[in-house]
Amino acid sequence: MYKKTIMNLNLNISIKDIISIIKQLPITELQKLNNTINFEISSKKTTKKNNIQSLILKAPTWTDKQYDNYLKVREHINKSRLL
Repeated sequence: MYKKTIMNLNLNISIKDIISIIKQLPITELQKLNNTINFEISSKKTTKKNNIQSLILKAPTWTDKQYDNYLKVREHINKSRLL
C-alpha cells in the first residue's frame, strides 16, 4: 500500500512568461483555462460579497432608545452650531 503525500511547488514566473505559455496552448486547452479563470473570478466575487454581507449582519446595532438619544444629540448639536 502506498502512502499519500502532499507536495507543494512554488514558482516565480513573470506574467510575461505566463502569457507566452498560454499562447502556446491549443484552443481546447484555452477554453478550459478560460472557464477555470471565469469560475475563479466569480467565486472570489461571491466570497467577497458574502464576507461583506456577513460583516454587515453581524455588526452591532442600536436599540430604539439609543437611536432616539442619538437623534436628540444630533438635533442639539445642529442647533448649537455657529452660523
